Amino acid sequence: MKVKKDFITRTVAGETVIVPTGEAAARFNGMITLNETGAFIWRFLQEAHTKEEVLAAMLEEFEVDEASARVDIEGFTGALMEHGMLEA
Repeated sequence: MKVKKDFITRTVAGETVIVPTGEAAARFNGMITLNETGAFIWRFLQEAHTKEEVLAAMLEEFEVDEASARVDIEGFTGALMEHGMLEA
């Protein structure tokens, strides 16, 4: 998985948001605000990684159990895929 090039992050009023650019701006109207975990995953997926690599990175970065991390990764990456923000 990897973030598509038509989506970037910006800091707005202290919050990290995903902003569509280029052709994505015509298809995706709006912005998504990320929490700390979401922002970490988003940054990590600027390069292609598997879900297992994302999991390993999260377990190293955050004090979270593996089961909870897996649920968070599945939910977040699933939403990004659904909105066409990730390349498989």
